Amino acid sequence: MTKRQVSGGEASSRVLEQLRGKRVLITGTTGFLGKVVLEKLIRAVPDIGGIYLLIRGNKRHPDARSRFLNEIATSSVFDRLREADTEAFDAFLEDRIHCVTGEVTEPGFGLGEPACRKLAMELDAVINSAASVNFREELDKALTINTLCLENIAQLARMNPALAVLQVSTCYVNGMNSGQVAEAVIKPAGEAIPQSPEGYYEIEDLVRLLHDKIEDVRSRYTGKALEKKLVELGIREANRYGWSDTYTFTKWLGEQLLMKALQGRSLTIVRPSIIESALEEPAPGWIEGVKVADAIILAYAREKVTLFPGKRSGIIDVIPVDLVANAIIMGLAEALAEPGEQHIYQCCSGGSNPVTLGQFIDHLMEESKTNYAAYDHLFYRQPSKPFVAVNRGLFDLVVSGVRLPLSITDRVLKLLGNARDLKWLRNLDTTQSLATIFGFYTAPDYVFRNDRLQDLAERMGQTDKALFPVDPKAIDWQHYLRKIHLAGLNRYALKERKVYSLKSSRQRKKAA
Repeated sequence: MTKRQVSGGEASSRVLEQLRGKRVLITGTTGFLGKVVLEKLIRAVPDIGGIYLLIRGNKRHPDARSRFLNEIATSSVFDRLREADTEAFDAFLEDRIHCVTGEVTEPGFGLGEPACRKLAMELDAVINSAASVNFREELDKALTINTLCLENIAQLARMNPALAVLQVSTCYVNGMNSGQVAEAVIKPAGEAIPQSPEGYYEIEDLVRLLHDKIEDVRSRYTGKALEKKLVELGIREANRYGWSDTYTFTKWLGEQLLMKALQGRSLTIVRPSIIESALEEPAPGWIEGVKVADAIILAYAREKVTLFPGKRSGIIDVIPVDLVANAIIMGLAEALAEPGEQHIYQCCSGGSNPVTLGQFIDHLMEESKTNYAAYDHLFYRQPSKPFVAVNRGLFDLVVSGVRLPLSITDRVLKLLGNARDLKWLRNLDTTQSLATIFGFYTAPDYVFRNDRLQDLAERMGQTDKALFPVDPKAIDWQHYLRKIHLAGLNRYALKERKVYSLKSSRQRKKAA
């Protein structure tokens, strides 16, 4: 790809210097963040030695290369690269993208010991961004992907002691703790878990206990009932130890597993807050799918939700995806430069450029009021009602008071031959469902700090701060929420992506 020069050129970039010639394995590139990390490495690190992608085959595309070309390379995240130089982009994919068909949850990634060892010795670093981000996942599935599979990452690192590991976690491993949240090991807010002298928590007994409880549920239920009971078990156990949901609980467990397994080896943990659309790169507003805050925005835009539990004065910690990708790449460069160190960085906005839930709502309401027609995939018409955040107690009181008469009315109408559900009741169900899943995140009493990440950016220097910006102070929240994020949702998340056929420019000319 074309080399990017920034006041002093490539030689003055510590990140580019450290990544020159390096071979990096990435997991999770079928996901939102993984794609942005991959795109930025291709575009901004022209001399990287190679990028290995661990991809699970599926029914349609059983091998990793086929799935990459058909499901990842076709993404609009690469439009900027294709438009800048299609031939160079195609050549990079052909020459330096190495697809590995494997499963991160299987020992040795399912490759077999010799092949896994060979892979380990070819690599300099691994970025693990694979995860289940379902907040209400069945406990066994969440444990497998968010916790236990990290033993397979550690196994890869043991095969090559020089391998640097970067784990993508989440700021919300903080759980139900309140106050200022530093870039450090998080203490459980609930039932005690033993802590080691080295600082991490000993989770082996807890994991065995969770497995026993999972097996007990499996012995008593099957089918959909089993799935429901495993979801309920995950929530119950997460709450017991101090987390609001199964996702954040199992991500915290994963951090502890890696910190113990990689003692004395290179490990960097990057914790993003709520990841949303890009601030600048690869394009302002680029996003894939509907994220945490977007589910609520979409429900409001479709006039399904007007009331939600939340604290208007609380900081809703949103961070654009490109800042997270930059933090990952910068952290990786540091790990390669200083082997054997362990670091924790939080990529977040609340500590240095906060936006409150009230401001967040007001910006979106004002834009929907004045400019809704510009977002034709998001707003079918101008919302006629305000979006109101109230405390949880009042929310529960209102919902329970409204639900009873609506349920009675709905039953009466059905007896009279109306087979359709009452619209207001459907909307109430949507509100309750979203509140159950996301209510914890809209009533925060914590503030995430990113002081260490900012210190890292300072140490890397001005060139890398320009090449790989991580500072949330660059976000103008009014402009970002009203003109970048809503436009991105409308353009990318709520519209079918175009299909891209991977051929070099030369091949296209021959075909013509």
